[in-house]
Amino acid sequence: MEYLEQELAEVERKIDELMKQSNELSAARDLLMSVPGVGRVTANILLIRLPEILKLGPKAIAALAGLAPMANQSGSKDKRRRIHGGRQDVRNVLYLSATRYNPVIKPFYQRLIARGKPFKVALVAAMHKLVCILNAMLRRKQAWNPNLCPSTS
Repeated sequence: MEYLEQELAEVERKIDELMKQSNELSAARDLLMSVPGVGRVTANILLIRLPEILKLGPKAIAALAGLAPMANQSGSKDKRRRIHGGRQDVRNVLYLSATRYNPVIKPFYQRLIARGKPFKVALVAAMHKLVCILNAMLRRKQAWNPNLCPSTS
């Protein structure tokens, strides 16, 4: 166990060094880490596994992260929309960040649950909203400000 902890620390140190070499990535990571619930690991995974977050719009980023509901149609059948594809590791890090620690996203998630939305629908909606907020922050180069976040019900 001690060996694995040392290896993990070494990998994290190398990632930090690489991030510091790029001013753009370093600034983006600082902006992401200004969001409550987004720590170093979440910011690193977003920037490494979803580098398009610095360039694309919210719909494209949600689709790349696998958080955009896709139509499920065949002929005259029109089934429920569902998420699929995308980058699983990005969804995994957004899972806790969205619903537990963020003062804007957590009440949004709780409102959806109170309205009777299924757990997974509310969870995906919360993660979708968080990734769109993070994308907007990076495109505008603005740190976290809960007053600028839209309060959608």
